[in-house]
Amino acid sequence: MNGTDRCDRREDRTDRDRSAARADGGRPLVAVVACGGTIASEPGDDGAAPEKSGADLVEAVPAVTDHARVTTREVCSQPGFDVRWKDVLATATAARDAVGEGPDDDSGDESDEGRADGVVVTHGTDTLADTAFALDLLTDLDAPVVVTGAQRRLDEPSSDVPANLALAVRAAADDRFAAGVHVAFDDELHAARDVVKGHSNALSTMTSPGAGPVATFTRAASRHLRTPERGVSVDPLADAVEDAAAVPEVPVIYSGTGVGAGALERALDAGVGGVVVEGTGLGNVTGALGDAIGEAVGSVPVVVAGRPPAGPTEPVYGTPGGAVTLAEHGVTFAGDLPAAKARVALALGLAAGLDRDGIEALFEPA
Repeated sequence: MNGTDRCDRREDRTDRDRSAARADGGRPLVAVVACGGTIASEPGDDGAAPEKSGADLVEAVPAVTDHARVTTREVCSQPGFDVRWKDVLATATAARDAVGEGPDDDSGDESDEGRADGVVVTHGTDTLADTAFALDLLTDLDAPVVVTGAQRRLDEPSSDVPANLALAVRAAADDRFAAGVHVAFDDELHAARDVVKGHSNALSTMTSPGAGPVATFTRAASRHLRTPERGVSVDPLADAVEDAAAVPEVPVIYSGTGVGAGALERALDAGVGGVVVEGTGLGNVTGALGDAIGEAVGSVPVVVAGRPPAGPTEPVYGTPGGAVTLAEHGVTFAGDLPAAKARVALALGLAAGLDRDGIEALFEPA
């Protein structure tokens, strides 16, 4: 065992030990930022919909106060499948304000409301991974930011709301997770860059293909499996993206058997800001789509991601649709980011006014 391994093992301390090590001997303060989703939903005649506030959730899960003092902030009450850019930007602002790192925070206020030690974002699972990665791009806070949700409402049998919310507060109260944004789900903590929703309704839906979780939790202890870190190397984009109207339309065009150039041509005719292409394998597309990409890159940025749930894009194959040819056309490759997150990165990068080098940096892990 090398020195790094020994150091990592020393970091695998129980939460009780960590709390006792705090200089003030007290419990940390965690701000819960509520955004709706299944975790906040109630059944209705027309189907379930978000109804509960953040305060309602905290009241319904008293176990959260075992780990921290908790305040709540309301951002929106949207289902996960209908989250808007304005909701994402407002969530980033709420997180920054909660820890006293907002752009206008110069009051020196250190009250409970102004200086949280960590942030929990409650969110619908359909786009939870998108929002978590967007927060990683938009912010770089000196406090843990942990996103969570639920697959089953509080009123449903074996609801995962209590366990996931308590886990998220527990992680947000632990400053070892201050680097980067994380997702807390089913006793695991995942990095925002890596996590995806892997199952439509399983409680263990959040997974990180090819990477695995950052940490796992039991009742008494947490174990670090890898070093928490921010998933991108760019400066935070929040100050450069102040208005949701500035975020351009960025469609995802899919390659596959028999795909032609029509979808890309229609997107360009619609005046999109950029395009993400989900290629196959290592980032290859059909010849017809490859030719169309070659014509498109002169007018809009084109980012090529791969279809497999794990592994990078990599120029290996020639022919009109091979990634070697696409590289010669001047596309940006998404690396190990799936198309959904590549879309988030490109849209926010364009809204922030990044040049080509800045756009390419979005797809390079820290």
